[in-house]
Amino acid sequence: MSIEKKNITVDSLEWFYREAKPDEETDKLPILLLHGFPAQSHSWTAMMPELAEAGYRAIAPDWIGCGLSPKLDKRDFSYKPEAFIQALAELIDALEIERFYLVIQGFLGSVGLQYALQNREKIERLTILNTPLSSTAKLPWQMKQLGIPFVGDMLVQDPLFVDRTLEKGSCLTVADEDLDVYRSPYLKSSAAGRSVSAIVQNLDLKKSMAEIESGFKGWQQPTLIVWGTKDPWLDISQAENLVNICENGKLVKLAEAAHYPQEHWSGDITDELLLFLRRKEV
Repeated sequence: MSIEKKNITVDSLEWFYREAKPDEETDKLPILLLHGFPAQSHSWTAMMPELAEAGYRAIAPDWIGCGLSPKLDKRDFSYKPEAFIQALAELIDALEIERFYLVIQGFLGSVGLQYALQNREKIERLTILNTPLSSTAKLPWQMKQLGIPFVGDMLVQDPLFVDRTLEKGSCLTVADEDLDVYRSPYLKSSAAGRSVSAIVQNLDLKKSMAEIESGFKGWQQPTLIVWGTKDPWLDISQAENLVNICENGKLVKLAEAAHYPQEHWSGDITDELLLFLRRKEV
């Protein structure tokens, strides 16, 4: 199955996204995959063909400010969670997706959780990979420093900050061909680095986590959490606590994976995801 690279203009935003579709039409709901920080939709490319092969339309956008989506000035896009949530909602409407399976990962991916809590009627099932889930979550220094005025401005102009962040979070070396893709936006324009700083400065993790903790107390949709237990930034207790809160939740632990589990363990994650999507509700 091939992955198509596409663009769609929604209001004034020109989103980039990747899409893999099954050869034949099916009645299965689509899967929307939302990447973490400072990754991009490329992080899902090992999984998407297998999902399409199983009959699912898989869609993975680059968040605004990331990958091949536009790097806007803060005057044109605030980079606050509410701005991302609104933009995501408009993208989903433009793609004519009524109801879908949502898969999210990482810092910034947490915005996808906020969207889900605000649009429960659209979410059939939810899958979470190593994402901040509670008020105990803190932005790691590896990322936090990128938002420090002047200091962060210099750090984000070095494309190797992407390598350092992804490999620190993965606890493993990331393949050169993948790093080439992740670095590419920062080699082309300084606007990419400025967008990174703006994302970090406006993430407002404390407020977002309070909303997520409160919202999941009434969450009923089937939820799968796949967690890399070697994550240096997020403790697995966050996942365990959320599973206990969810009425229909399941936790799968990946003993050798870390913060970006799909980078090295995409096959295991895809297998668990497909089992979850086929599972009958209890």
